[in-house]
Amino acid sequence: MSFSHSVKKELCSVITDKDRKYCCFYGMLLFCRTFSPDSIVFQTENEHVRSLFSRLADDVIGGKEITSVTISEKKNGGALYSVSVPSEHYREEIIYRYRISSRALIHRIQPEIIDNNSVFAFLAGAFLSCGSITEPIKEYHLEFAVPYPELAKDLMELLVSVGVNSKYAERKNTYVIYLKDSEAIEDLLTLMGATMSSIDLMNVKIYKDVRNKANRIANCDAANIERTLRASEKQIEDIEYIISTEGLDSLTPELRNMAEIRLENPDVSLKELGDMLDKPVGRSGANHRLKKLSEIAESIREEREKDK
Repeated sequence: MSFSHSVKKELCSVITDKDRKYCCFYGMLLFCRTFSPDSIVFQTENEHVRSLFSRLADDVIGGKEITSVTISEKKNGGALYSVSVPSEHYREEIIYRYRISSRALIHRIQPEIIDNNSVFAFLAGAFLSCGSITEPIKEYHLEFAVPYPELAKDLMELLVSVGVNSKYAERKNTYVIYLKDSEAIEDLLTLMGATMSSIDLMNVKIYKDVRNKANRIANCDAANIERTLRASEKQIEDIEYIISTEGLDSLTPELRNMAEIRLENPDVSLKELGDMLDKPVGRSGANHRLKKLSEIAESIREEREKDK
């Protein structure tokens, strides 16, 4: 089950009391595929959403089996439910119940008929009708694909009024209102009633943050190891040069001890090298001795270059 599917399933379960049903059905109608006195067609791939639309139609209008359902198969093998209101009488009753007195209002949000306590049920209805949310493990993206530009504008204004800022884009004659901020998406899901889905999204965020932190640490460790190995290669090169020219006996006992330990342990850190010495020293002490060996090797190279 996709995250979008589970969000819609949860929203369907919280539309319970009379006011919420009224406002949720209004949202589903306004943002559905076709809504007019001549035709009402609501389409969804979600069985829970299809069932809710039919139940709300019966509950709000006070009838029985007001809707008719047609099921078709999509190319991906999934089902597409088309829910219509075939009766002209019931379509007129729906128009009347939502105080739509002219065609100019049929695709506009009328805030005055949405109860303040049920505005989030209306937004839930809009989301059930034309909304989707991307799998949060991939990215944070929630959108409403609205069929009419003025309706999209109304939706943006309504979202702002409840403290949710969104963005706007046009896509193939569809007017998209979208959110990409994870906290804004969490807030909207919670406000609409999808509390558990909001918590799931937060958990995914935590997982991604931990994973990213672990990756950064691993990358940092890998970089440190690579730097250590590069430095070790240069140190060994210098020590071997000293051996081939002046010999280890030319060194002081402390430097000879360091040279031997480094040759035997090419991949250990400075701190570990210092601990291995006959007379252990700290990291800075080990680093100082290795630098001294490099200086001696460089001095030998310079002298031999002069003698050529």
